[in-house]
Amino acid sequence: MRVEVDQELCISCGACIDSCPDVFAWNEDEKAHAVVEEVPPEMEEQVHEAVEACPTSAIKED
Repeated sequence: MRVEVDQELCISCGACIDSCPDVFAWNEDEKAHAVVEEVPPEMEEQVHEAVEACPTSAIKED
């Protein structure tokens, strides 16, 4: 599974980073981004929670 944060939709609320700090982090623009190329299977549930928690639907799963 892959995950991506749309930088134009991200409002820097931090919900994804709180939900899954091993996959999401702040970038130099103080917006969230994915720090892994492929989400490890054991973290997929946390990523799903982050997707659901995002108030702007900026996170896309693939």
